[in-house]
Amino acid sequence: MQMIAQSWLIYRLTNSPLILGLVAFAGQIPAIFVTPLGGLLSDRADRRIILIAANITSMALAFVLAILVLSKTVAPWHIILISVISGIAWTFEMTTRHSFIPEMVDKKEDLGNAIALNSVLFNVARLIGPAIAGVLIATAGEGICFILNGVSFITVIAALMMMNLKKRDHTAHKHPLKELKEGFRSAFGSVAIRYIIFLMAFISLTGSAVMVLLPVFAKEILHGSAQTFGLLTGAVGLGALTGALYMASRKTVRGLGTIIIAALMLYGTALIAASFTGIALVTMLFLVLCGAGTMLHTASSNTIIQTVTEDDVRGRVMSFFLLSFSAFGPLGSLIAGWLAGIFGVRIVLLCGGVSTLVAGIVFLAVLPEIRKHLKPVYIKKGIIPSDTAADVK
Repeated sequence: MQMIAQSWLIYRLTNSPLILGLVAFAGQIPAIFVTPLGGLLSDRADRRIILIAANITSMALAFVLAILVLSKTVAPWHIILISVISGIAWTFEMTTRHSFIPEMVDKKEDLGNAIALNSVLFNVARLIGPAIAGVLIATAGEGICFILNGVSFITVIAALMMMNLKKRDHTAHKHPLKELKEGFRSAFGSVAIRYIIFLMAFISLTGSAVMVLLPVFAKEILHGSAQTFGLLTGAVGLGALTGALYMASRKTVRGLGTIIIAALMLYGTALIAASFTGIALVTMLFLVLCGAGTMLHTASSNTIIQTVTEDDVRGRVMSFFLLSFSAFGPLGSLIAGWLAGIFGVRIVLLCGGVSTLVAGIVFLAVLPEIRKHLKPVYIKKGIIPSDTAADVK
């Protein structure tokens, strides 16, 4: 709800696609500098404590934004500043949360399902939240969305404090730069992880970043309101939820590379189709497919990296993976907003879809090499039988 309300608020105040992209940029740009530090900290410290601190910060920022809106003193620079601070807290939370999931899973072979179930919960909220936000913005304004978001963190923090977790063993700490180099070598020394990170960076820059333009599409192309924007975002969430449910039902890590390719083709084709539509219901249908493609790509990539990475470097390796979209995503958002102001939102969405299809074709070409390197790692970890004759797909 906060994301929807904040995007609609800044566009209502400025009526500028560029400023809309700038706010998304401001919220995500801290990740470029903070994500590696977040990964390092999550490998060194109690991950639950980090998550609690990050959520308390986000809760406070939500209440501050609510006060500014309800007092009618909010200005664009307030939103940009809060986006920067929120982006820092979100980066620590995101990096730590992804590293935290394996601590709650006893068996490695169940990790993919756990990651997918986490995505299911996230996307249920992503599906319901925008629809509620659209109604609330139209009837009561953006401020109520920020209040409800702030209150929701109480539940998050309580849940974290109630968990019973095994004490994690910590290795002797080295110099932070040496530990960062260790994480870098673990990430980019692996052929599979390296290609997955490069792919995610490219998609974040050229493909998924254009989704920041949905408020513009809702207002300028569909001639709708905040409720229309909420429905479009909810459609993306519905597709992502469907993809997450599919991933949660899978019983093996095999086939993830093929799923990544299919996901990119699905997203690219649907985004191209959406760029030509002018009917809200048809646009929503294509955005459902976009959401499914995004989730299948992200969850498959996440599962591969989590399963092949050792626990003592997982936070740092995941930080480089997360950096691939949290660093290139804001740059892509800024570029998308700028280009939309020049060429129009339809052209930018079209280009995003085409670039995603190209990326899928390139990944198809390198997939055999990825499979060759993944199979021995999965056998060594006992994820697949050592006597299997089948290749990891």
